[in-house]
Amino acid sequence: MADLRLTKIDESLRELHFHLSEDDSCYFLYEYTTGQGFRYSATNQLIANIKKSPLTRGTRQWAYKTRDIGRCSDDLTLALPEDVIERLTFVPIPPSKARDHAEYDDRMRRICEGIDDEVDARDLVYQTQSTRASHENDDRVTVDELMEVYAIDEALCDPPPTAIAIVDDVITAGTHFRAMSDTLRARFPNAQIIGLFIARRVFPDEPAAAAFGFAPV
Repeated sequence: MADLRLTKIDESLRELHFHLSEDDSCYFLYEYTTGQGFRYSATNQLIANIKKSPLTRGTRQWAYKTRDIGRCSDDLTLALPEDVIERLTFVPIPPSKARDHAEYDDRMRRICEGIDDEVDARDLVYQTQSTRASHENDDRVTVDELMEVYAIDEALCDPPPTAIAIVDDVITAGTHFRAMSDTLRARFPNAQIIGLFIARRVFPDEPAAAAFGFAPV
């Protein structure tokens, strides 16, 4: 695990995540194969576990969720240089459910907070109302719909971040990253912004991406 590396989404991969532009710097650890179950690969199992519903709290399933949230934190810690972790403000992409919803899932915040004891992790963006979960619905949420419900938590803006890492579990089209990046850039125009993902969505017949390592902006 010591040589765990982040792979950059470059021009050879960007068309598969079509909401990304050539100016976006996004990185991922693993590849999640869509259309396959949790038994298909270790990554599919990992993602299935961390996405388990908050309604499973107190059951055996919750133990798997908690364990693999910790695994994701540890993997990001291994993959990111220590000096980079110190410079970044880690901002989790909010879940599809609003904060007052019974199924509000704080998995991405927990992953960010677990990266380091002194990590700067902030829920700078939250949803003012719930939306449909893209991984559970063929009618996926759009960038415009997300922009309408995304809001900045002004209570968390001091000190203003200078380098932001938007963190999510899986990047598919890049919809949530685009909406998050645009929302954060409007509030913090001078901040550098990158995307960090546990996995990117791939199709069963897609060749694996080559690892390029991590080159922070």
